[in-house]
Amino acid sequence: MDVFEVIRARRSVRKYKPGPIADTDLGKILEAARLAPSAGNRQPWRFIIVQDEIRKKSVAEAANSQIFLKDAAAIVVASCDPDASAKWCEKDTMIALEHIALAATALGYGICWIGAFNEDELKRLLKIPERIKIVALMPIGAPNEKPSPKPRRDFHEIFYKEEWQIPLVITDHHPTLEK
Repeated sequence: MDVFEVIRARRSVRKYKPGPIADTDLGKILEAARLAPSAGNRQPWRFIIVQDEIRKKSVAEAANSQIFLKDAAAIVVASCDPDASAKWCEKDTMIALEHIALAATALGYGICWIGAFNEDELKRLLKIPERIKIVALMPIGAPNEKPSPKPRRDFHEIFYKEEWQIPLVITDHHPTLEK
């Protein structure tokens, strides 16, 4: 898939088929995160990859009982070190997570951004130091559903030229990117 096909195909998947992610695929997905840009190249992110069945269930419970998480092959717990980049660590980590999302999609896996969780409980469970900030969770697995695309705002509603609410007109805009 080219990058535009991957962007079109990415969905929030909440149902997963049983089974692991091939190590070669997991390596490619995580390498995509490692290569993400960061402010000042500080790379403040750290990722815990949870694959143990019992621990996945505990992570799911700490994520406001979003039990579907336990069915994914792996749960990426994305965190960052504010000491490395206080102002940008969360934003940089989100960029790396989107690299994970797109790489996983390109390889045929489903993902879902998870922002609702009990940070203190996850830190206790995963032995994460107090100073570290948990940014998001991302389950990855073989999808067992094919969610439909969600409606998107019109191009002209969200892109402005030079100033607020002056529509940006692009004559070659191709709304067919969204299928």
